[in-house]
Amino acid sequence: MIDLFPTVLYSCMLGMVLMALLQVFKRPAQKQNFYLQGLFVLLLVHLLGELFIYSGAYVYAPGLAGLQLPFRLLLGPALYLYAHATMSAEKAVDKKILWLAAAGPILVVVAMLPFMFLISPAEKLALASPATRDPELWRIALFTCLFSTVTFIVFTAVFLILSLKLHSAHVQQLMERFSEIEHNSLAWFRSILWVWGAVWLLFSVEFMAGAMGWLWVGSGKLLPTLEVIALGIFIQKSLAQKILEQSEKGAPRTSQPREAIISSEKMQLIASKLHRAMVEDKLFLQDDLSLNRLSQAIAETENHISETLSQHLNTRFFQFVNRYRVEEAKRELAQSDKLITTIAFDVGFNSKSTFNTAFKNMTGHSPSVYRNSLNQ
Repeated sequence: MIDLFPTVLYSCMLGMVLMALLQVFKRPAQKQNFYLQGLFVLLLVHLLGELFIYSGAYVYAPGLAGLQLPFRLLLGPALYLYAHATMSAEKAVDKKILWLAAAGPILVVVAMLPFMFLISPAEKLALASPATRDPELWRIALFTCLFSTVTFIVFTAVFLILSLKLHSAHVQQLMERFSEIEHNSLAWFRSILWVWGAVWLLFSVEFMAGAMGWLWVGSGKLLPTLEVIALGIFIQKSLAQKILEQSEKGAPRTSQPREAIISSEKMQLIASKLHRAMVEDKLFLQDDLSLNRLSQAIAETENHISETLSQHLNTRFFQFVNRYRVEEAKRELAQSDKLITTIAFDVGFNSKSTFNTAFKNMTGHSPSVYRNSLNQ
């Protein structure tokens, strides 16, 4: 029997992923594209598995039921590997993470062995109906479903957390080297991780509930709807994401604690040169100001500047530059009637949203509220 609504939605998602996969295949052979291809292939397997059930195709090939379960365990690792290739300054993935990625599917395959080899296709078909299922075989099938789903939840949660930490490290790297991070920070990725986490959790809960015969009014309707929305957002954002150069990802982090490499007198001298470059030369007005450019301007190495900012001034390059931009914006807001957007670009920001966020973080108020308070 065909469950029409989810069958239509999963068919649409299948088409979306196929079209996205064809686009990625046309792109240059780079790590980011390679892992994106792998992620889309795994999504295809997942969608085909759902379509296999909702469309009623399992009636014609019951022996294929459950084959997608081990592949589903690779969705979280594939998303992490895509994130690593896209954002991480480290070229190689930690081998422990790769072993962890392989452990999930292996566990599920081992748990599935009784279901795959002790139950014939005809008996699997009989399990679909409470009236025809064998209690002993049903317990095996139920164990397989519950074990694979719980394993999926645990392993996916681990790799979503690892991906979130990877994104946070990427943003921190950018803040140490650039005054503008919006275009390279992949802010969309953090949001999509939370969305995917919620969707996959709901999928797991509904899958286990369905296996035990517990249905509710939204079964087969809410989840496919959320999946198609999440999938559409991810496809659009991932295909639009540019390939970051190595210099745009920062430098690999050392596992050793950071220690001072220059004297406090040297850091004081560099701090004075930095202040002079901002106040007298107004380098902060350059919207694409980077640590490298500042290094050339004051004739100090990037490492020495970073050391001074972190150890002596207790800040990062991003906050250091934007502090001067916000101070200049405060003067403009007090002394002129320029539009706030105009002021934002005049003082070195390249978007109003970045300006508003930086201004509120440093003053506690939005630019408009700050201007109104001055007028009052």
